[in-house]
Amino acid sequence: MSRAVLSAGSNVGDRRAHLRSVVAGFADEVIAVSRVFSTAPWGGVEQDDFFNITLIVDGPRSPESWLRAGAELEQAADRTREIRWGPRTLDVDVISVEDLGGVVVRDGDPNLILPHPRAAQRAFVLVPWLDVEPDAVLHTSSGVERVDALVAQIDSAELAGVRCLGELDGNW
Repeated sequence: MSRAVLSAGSNVGDRRAHLRSVVAGFADEVIAVSRVFSTAPWGGVEQDDFFNITLIVDGPRSPESWLRAGAELEQAADRTREIRWGPRTLDVDVISVEDLGGVVVRDGDPNLILPHPRAAQRAFVLVPWLDVEPDAVLHTSSGVERVDALVAQIDSAELAGVRCLGELDGNW
């Protein structure tokens, strides 16, 4: 058994439908889903804003299994990887995984580094995570950090680009 924090985002096509597909894909393992946040794109590529959610999931999966399941959902959404940090129908990232031994740390595999190496710097990950887990902590290279403290360190201009749209199935 493991518990994972997953971050999902979409800025191409029916963004809400793509995010719903993630919730449906992990339906039996979902503990909580954040509200949807509109976030400015990260990485300098001109594109539409993203819709982002965070899921807390729990189930009999390894970290690699969480990653594979997210990749299968991306593939089902016709995700392409043409431009780094470019537009995408769906992006599902594994942010953190805990199992019976505690927080899983992996740094030797370029396909799965845990905890996610840039999560502590990204408002589009941290703000939705706080929405669903206000006492969340993230294991960083500096040690265990409260997610709300990490949010407080993010540039105010980036934080201003994060807007809550409401529940995934809401009328917005």
